[in-house]
Amino acid sequence: MGCYDCCIRCLGAVPYASLAATLLCYVGVALFCGGAHQALTHTDTLVQIHFTRSLQDYQGLADFIKYFQYVIYGLASFFFLYGILLLAEGFYTTSAVKQTFGEFRSTQCSRCLSLTFIIVTFTLAIIWLVVFAFSAIPVYFLYNMADACHYVNIKAETTVSLTQFGWVCMDARQYGLLHWNSVPGKVCGTAMTNICKTPEFYVTYDFYIAAFAGAGITLLALVLYLVPTTYNYAVLRFLGRKGIRC
Repeated sequence: MGCYDCCIRCLGAVPYASLAATLLCYVGVALFCGGAHQALTHTDTLVQIHFTRSLQDYQGLADFIKYFQYVIYGLASFFFLYGILLLAEGFYTTSAVKQTFGEFRSTQCSRCLSLTFIIVTFTLAIIWLVVFAFSAIPVYFLYNMADACHYVNIKAETTVSLTQFGWVCMDARQYGLLHWNSVPGKVCGTAMTNICKTPEFYVTYDFYIAAFAGAGITLLALVLYLVPTTYNYAVLRFLGRKGIRC
């Protein structure tokens, strides 16, 4: 067998779908973990300075930020290892299905292992769907705040007094970021526009968008994992029923 045939044979054993899903998973998790960690750090400062006057009102959110940042560290480590395992499983099942390596065949244990990966990956996809949905909340909050600031600024160009825009407010309590008894819990009028003019506001906004996009990319990667893994498992079961060394 020539070098060309060997190369073609090796390339035929590469699980391209699993490889693409692994790369997407790493990119998505990196975006989510990095963006969420930095966004939470800046949120800690914004809420503490502009939305609360008492440490007691803010303590619940501060504890959540602190513990969730530790969760992010564990999440990054877990998905780094899990991505490697899924890629290895993709190589194994692809080789078994295509019977690339001579007498290499699937066994009952390998099929059970593939089924386990399918169940775990499906469970993780459901969890990431929830994460994707919840990561939209701060993006939606900051988008509305930026839009409200833009409205006040446009009106300010044709109005002498800004006091009449005191009714334009953003209430963090309505989005579940603070308790209902938090004081003031909201910012209005010129105080709100002053926050929007700070670089920290837009940096926080950009980081939350990155985290939101990362969660979506990770969810897409997990779904992309499921498609070839489920297909390969179905083929392996079919080969097993045909009596190919089970």
